[in-house]
Amino acid sequence: MSRRDLVTLGAALFIGAALFIGAACTVTVQPTPSSMSMRYVALGDSYTIGTALSATDSWPSQLVDRLDGRLELVANLGVNGYLTDDLVAVELPALDDLDPEFVTVQIGVNDVVRGIPQSTYSANVQLILDALLERLMPARILAIATPDYTLTPAGSSFGDPAQQSAEIAQFNEVLRLAAEARGIAFVAHIYEISRRVAADPSLVASDGLHPSGAQYALWVDAMVPVVEELLASS
Repeated sequence: MSRRDLVTLGAALFIGAALFIGAACTVTVQPTPSSMSMRYVALGDSYTIGTALSATDSWPSQLVDRLDGRLELVANLGVNGYLTDDLVAVELPALDDLDPEFVTVQIGVNDVVRGIPQSTYSANVQLILDALLERLMPARILAIATPDYTLTPAGSSFGDPAQQSAEIAQFNEVLRLAAEARGIAFVAHIYEISRRVAADPSLVASDGLHPSGAQYALWVDAMVPVVEELLASS
């Protein structure tokens, strides 16, 4: 056998051995962060969708970013102007196709603005939370207080500021009690944070009414410890 034949044979044997070893080995692909994430859907109104801001500045998007891939925001269903009635009629049915594993709900400001009776708001909140509990355990649901818009530059355009502020606080208490009665966590600090706009105009968006991305970042500061505790539970 010539030297060239030996070289050719050696190369062929090397390639064949490499192919055999490759076929015999099992390659384990680590799951990507998104495949390990819980499917997250945000329910609510203009505060949830982030009116007057880019989608990335909304608090649900900021929350997901802060949690390093543990939640995947599959849908932000918040709509400007939505009442609890709208959330019941439109947003809850949308969950059928979205199949969420974690849900947040923040709703109530437009019920206050439009003069919806507290009893109606309470009934709707209970309906909403009970519907979510049919899909998820309490540790996979988070209820969030409504901010006080009355101190913003445009806040006085929506009625008497003192009356509206008091009603927002009352509606927040309704949501808190309904959530806690069902073992659902509630983030109350949003109301207090929103009142900082009187001293810090940077916390208001360009429309003079809604929170800025900077204010939403403060909201997320309050939410993250609660969400981390919920996600750590089985």
